[in-house]
Amino acid sequence: MADKEQFRVVRHTPAFWYVTFDNPPLNIFGPKALPQMNAMVTALETDPDVKVVVFDSAVEGSFITHYDFLAAPEETLGLPPGPTGLEQLPDMLVRISRAPVVSIAKIRGRATGVGSELALACDMRFASREKAILSQWEVGAGLVPGGGPMARLPRLIGRGRALEVLLGADDVDGELAERYGYVNRSFPDAELDRFVDALASRIATFDRQALAETKHLVDIASLPADADIAPEWGAFLGALKRPAAQQRIEKLMQRGFHKPGDVETRLGHYVGQIGA
Repeated sequence: MADKEQFRVVRHTPAFWYVTFDNPPLNIFGPKALPQMNAMVTALETDPDVKVVVFDSAVEGSFITHYDFLAAPEETLGLPPGPTGLEQLPDMLVRISRAPVVSIAKIRGRATGVGSELALACDMRFASREKAILSQWEVGAGLVPGGGPMARLPRLIGRGRALEVLLGADDVDGELAERYGYVNRSFPDAELDRFVDALASRIATFDRQALAETKHLVDIASLPADADIAPEWGAFLGALKRPAAQQRIEKLMQRGFHKPGDVETRLGHYVGQIGA
């Protein structure tokens, strides 16, 4: 039986696509999503008409959350590198950043770990003021983030704030994310869809080559090199094997990690408690 479709592509027009992540109940991202994500990224890279893509979620309360810690390790460790030479998840995030397509993350709910890393790989990020939570929670569980945030966040929000987000491992709400520059803007939740759709629809009317060339020149000035991103996935996998991380993840599991409930809703709070 084929794996459930987790990335749903809706072409509002040939130039304007939505990609909606749908893996209830928590939008946990695991190895089964990687081939589907690769197919979606390849389509963005090769379709001659698409100009702008919006990433969002079909699951209430979650944009995309963390990696699947219940999946068998070999499902991830056995995967070949992607076309950039990076491991598969960082490879696809890099390709989203470099694709000749404008990418927008519309964040409603938790963008935790992988969700934050996908948002950071996008060209723009817009958040619900009431409902968005961004987080690089990994250090609180004895882990090292693996999808590029150490390379991307300092360029976006500065070194001090990046270290606060990464080493503090706490939840960042939509309002603070806007103040720090983690997202472009936050909006009252009722206004978020209207703004993002209007911006994406406007961009979709522009000349594709002008959009792609302008984005490429901004990329040259602002994107980290592959060599800056490459060590992060290896550091994540290495940390995952250490007893300190295994013990902390086990404590989170005992409290309800990976299940709907307070731990997933307030992950920043709980990672601050397990080592106390």
